[in-house]
Amino acid sequence: MFTLPDFPWDRLQPYRERAAAHPDGVVDLSVGTPVDPTPAPIREALAAAADAPGYPATYGTPALREAVAGWLRRRHGVTGADPDAVLPVIGTKELVAWLPTLLGAGPGDRVVFPELAYPTYDVGARLAGAEPVATDGLLSLGPAVPRIIWVNSPSNPTGRVLPAEHLRKVVAWARERGAVVVSDECYLEFGWDPEREPVSILHPDVCEGSHTGLLAVNSLSKRSNLAGYRAGIVTGDLEIIKRLLEVRKHAGMIVPAPVQAAMTVAFDDDAHVAEQRERYARRRSALLAAFERHGFRIEHSEAGLYLWATRDEPCWDTVGHLADLGITVGPGDFYGPAGARHVRIALTATDERVAAAVARL
Repeated sequence: MFTLPDFPWDRLQPYRERAAAHPDGVVDLSVGTPVDPTPAPIREALAAAADAPGYPATYGTPALREAVAGWLRRRHGVTGADPDAVLPVIGTKELVAWLPTLLGAGPGDRVVFPELAYPTYDVGARLAGAEPVATDGLLSLGPAVPRIIWVNSPSNPTGRVLPAEHLRKVVAWARERGAVVVSDECYLEFGWDPEREPVSILHPDVCEGSHTGLLAVNSLSKRSNLAGYRAGIVTGDLEIIKRLLEVRKHAGMIVPAPVQAAMTVAFDDDAHVAEQRERYARRRSALLAAFERHGFRIEHSEAGLYLWATRDEPCWDTVGHLADLGITVGPGDFYGPAGARHVRIALTATDERVAAAVARL
């Protein structure tokens, strides 16, 4: 029987209550929930498809799969993007949690993920009965061959970007041993350093034109403010996608038809993403300067929707200090022991709340 860790965000509740006592209310920079409007064309597509009496396709509509492939080619240089190798999922957290199980991992198998990582990679391994292994160095595994290797660039929580050369070495190492590499690329659209642009694992500079043994996971939650729609995709190795499709058909893991219609419009449109990027860039600039003035050191954070920050003290001391200012942030140890002296600061607050945080700092 698998055991799961306590849900980490429950531990933050006393600090949320402390922050909420601030006379001007709380500034929530913790979870990273989008706060800006869902773009009108996407909402209109959802509404237009609301009359949906029949069952939707687990595989997704051809229009949706082509929209995703077109977006990968257009925006991310994935020249070999194949609509047949695209599978919509019910938000990517669901996929992260169940992917080891769907791929047949179990007792005796290892699922590897970064030392500082989204907690659901660990949870997914445990749900499958596999061994979760947090490491940033594949050589540390010795002769043991993992079943699945997760990479996450841009990283949640650190905002670190892995260069194509690094990813290429991971792919080569995994292919020599028959491991599947799964790249969580949910923040791919949000690179802030021109010299450290995020790159997909499916880009030819990384995979040499072959998607064999590779999966890329992406989400519309942050890119298009669709967190409430539960809209994501997985793509890559066609044979693996076919296996996932077969299992998901049996399990009834289907994205609703109106959401598929909304996703199609979202992936076809770049203008709303550019507008959202401008919002986040403005908020990032304001918060980064304010936290540095307040005595924080910002590390990595060259991409994504978070600042990875430290005052060189235990993270819960920092959480308490900021709660007294009415600001909530994510404790770094939620993401692994290596984060014990850092906090994660989300950029996902309104302009008004960001201005309030800047003033308090």
